[in-house]
This record gives sequence, structure tokens and C-alpha cells, in this order.
Amino acid sequence: MRKNFIRLILSGVVVSLGLSPLLSVQAQQQVANAQVAAMVEALRQAAPQTGSQNDGLYSQWQVKPETLKGWARTCLKKEITPTQFENSPETARQVVSCIARRELNQQLRARNNNETAAVTDVACWWMTGQYTGCNSGFTATYVQKVAKFYQQERAKTTTNQTTR
Repeated sequence: MRKNFIRLILSGVVVSLGLSPLLSVQAQQQVANAQVAAMVEALRQAAPQTGSQNDGLYSQWQVKPETLKGWARTCLKKEITPTQFENSPETARQVVSCIARRELNQQLRARNNNETAAVTDVACWWMTGQYTGCNSGFTATYVQKVAKFYQQERAKTTTNQTTR
């Protein structure tokens, strides 16, 4: 009887220890989802408005067709046309979210989880294809706008979580 009791206790400890990393990963995933959503929205809000219907950029995120081609293959496992991307806000958001997640995760790792630095690196990359070099001019202004919008979105998420 005592052996069974000890086995039961040990089994409970093993199961608890086995689940704790899973719970931690799940909590991190929720944070990552909020970060990705904030990044996607910040990129949308900061997208340059050219004032021209036929500016060669597509969707609310102002994506170039040649960029879209690779992103769609990566995220959707198929190619889509710029028109399909433009005409489907759901598809556009799905692709942008996929790429934003990839880049934000990469930069969070590279920046030792410094969220502000990671966001500015991703914003610079989004505009130029490089993670650095957006310290002046138009690109600096753009990166600052993305960072500001990102912080606003993260604040909304935090407020919503605390009011639940």
C-alpha cells in the first residue's frame, strides 16, 4: 500500500514537472501573439501613403509585388497575385502576421528579448531590408512611427488583459 502511495506521489511530481514547461511555452505564445498583433497593426498604421492608386504597392501594408511573391510562398505555401493580396484583407493580414512573427521572434532573440529594440529593428527591416541604418531621414521617421504605434497597441492589449 505504501509503495503504491509513493508511486502515486512520484507520478504526480513527474507529471507536474513535465507540464510546467508546456504551460510556460503556452504563456510565452500568448505574449508572442499579442506582440505580433501589435507589430502588424503598427506596420499598417505607419504604412506610407503615396496618394496614388497605382503606386505599385499592395494592401494596407503597402507591400511590393516582388516581396509578396516570396512571402506568400513562405506563409501560404502557394503564390498569390498582388491583386489577390490587395482584395483580401484576411489573406494580407495572414501573410503580414506570418512575416512579422518570423522577424519579431528573430529580433527578440538577437536583442535578448529587448522588445523596443526588436520592434525598431523589424520596422527598419520592413522598410529597407536591413535591420540597421534607419537613424536619419525618412526611414528614421518611419521607424519612430512604427515604434509609437506598437507601444499604443501593446498598451491596449495590457489594458484589456487587466480588465478581464
